[in-house]
Amino acid sequence: MAVSKKPADDESLEAMLERLQPRLRGVFSAFRIPFEDAEDLLQQSLLAYLHKRDAVEDPERWVVGTIRNRCLMYWRSHRRRIYRSVDTAILESVAEPRRPAQETHDLLHDLDGAIEALPPRCRELLRLRYRVGYEPHEAARELGYKSSGIYKILERCLAALTRQLVRSGLIEEPGASDGT
Repeated sequence: MAVSKKPADDESLEAMLERLQPRLRGVFSAFRIPFEDAEDLLQQSLLAYLHKRDAVEDPERWVVGTIRNRCLMYWRSHRRRIYRSVDTAILESVAEPRRPAQETHDLLHDLDGAIEALPPRCRELLRLRYRVGYEPHEAARELGYKSSGIYKILERCLAALTRQLVRSGLIEEPGASDGT
């Protein structure tokens, strides 16, 4: 006769969380999740568990695994926001009409230098994006990529560009000033 690991009621959910607390703290610590965000991720995971608990065979393993996945998604989302902000900042800087011509020239020169250090695929995509002014789907068509896949490629290229800009000292490392 198999013994079910499923909690029978809300009290056993509290007991399970009490048992899991050291493991969960370890997961949040390993992923360097800020306390406030860790609380949110835990709540989201518990809500998902409550919604699916009838189908979950091992609740403790499920909750810990779900929290690990949410921690991974947390940092992926965080990186995407950084890359989007770099993309937006570059586009705004290049397109700003009130910027003095010499400053725009210097910015484009620095940007070209950073882009030149990237792999060929990224060089072509980012030059189309920032020098020619193409939208991602237009650059995809020009380079022979599928429109549906260009955003992942663009994100990787923006990540490489961000690292290159940090290395060259043109921008501060993302998250360095806000303590994350």
